[in-house]
Amino acid sequence: MSDQNLNTHLFELNNGTIRVLLTNYGAIITSLFVPDKQGKLDDVVLGFDSVEEYKKGNAPYFGCIVGRVVNRIKDGKLSLNGVDYSLAVNNGPNSLHGGNKGFDKVVWDVVGQNSGEQPSITFKYESHDGEEGYPGDVTVTATYTLNSSKSLRLDMEAVCQNKATPINLAQHTYWNLAGHNSGNVLEHVVQIWGSQITPVDHNSIPTGEFLPVKGTVFDFTSEKKVGSSISGVQGLGYDHNYVLDCGEDKKGLKHAAKVKDPSSSRVLNLWTDAPGMQFYTANYVNGVSGKGGAVYEKHSGLCFETQGFPNAINQPNFPSIIVQPGKKYKHTMLFEFSVE
Repeated sequence: MSDQNLNTHLFELNNGTIRVLLTNYGAIITSLFVPDKQGKLDDVVLGFDSVEEYKKGNAPYFGCIVGRVVNRIKDGKLSLNGVDYSLAVNNGPNSLHGGNKGFDKVVWDVVGQNSGEQPSITFKYESHDGEEGYPGDVTVTATYTLNSSKSLRLDMEAVCQNKATPINLAQHTYWNLAGHNSGNVLEHVVQIWGSQITPVDHNSIPTGEFLPVKGTVFDFTSEKKVGSSISGVQGLGYDHNYVLDCGEDKKGLKHAAKVKDPSSSRVLNLWTDAPGMQFYTANYVNGVSGKGGAVYEKHSGLCFETQGFPNAINQPNFPSIIVQPGKKYKHTMLFEFSVE
């Protein structure tokens, strides 16, 4: 296998309004510049100045694509077609975000680049049978496209070659629409098109139940400041899977979330075809040295990880994340930027 340290690079997508920097290490968005109400560009994602910093393992999954299975799998165990599999346990008793060396910590190949009207880049990764304990050889691609002057689209696909396997990819960018170095996001206003969450036990594993958010601290069905009820969440803040069940549909994608920063008037609307979304308020970010000398503390960013439900592989009443050999997994996210 070639030395994975030699072939990591930074790439740029730029359409005159949005500028995105990416690396093929982890298929990571390292920077994303969008204008505020005055037209001033700011980098609105948390991250590091160099690819080397990501490789040191300091990143709490900044900007990457996580897989083979995002989020937590109870006790790192799964059973498929009568075979029991043990995964790397790296989060208390659970397997988290693909294990010790998930898709966020590997070098992807660049298999396509387009610098035209809709600049894009396609990353590809071959995950082998037994990697991190998962069955089957899987080919994964992720294409980032600036598909309009104000939007970034991500298309993730995966095909399993030879064995049924769970696949559940997510994009793990931490957003701060005031600018990555502007402190906490408690003043950001969020709306989530989910009327239920999947509540969790003391190890952050879903119980299998569905909890209506109405009348609880989890209710973001209308616009609400992140900080207004965060102290009522058990633990350090929000880190919960929302059932995306009430968003309008647009070109096969449903409205998942809207986030607004009052100080810059920047707005991000997120659309997806995934059934769920982890809303995470950077609870475990603690003194991380980031870009340009910024130090990121707790609640310094917001994650909107559209996904299949956590631990779905062990929850028969959750939508299945099992992909059969030769079948294709698809997951699209559309990030639309505006000011209001």
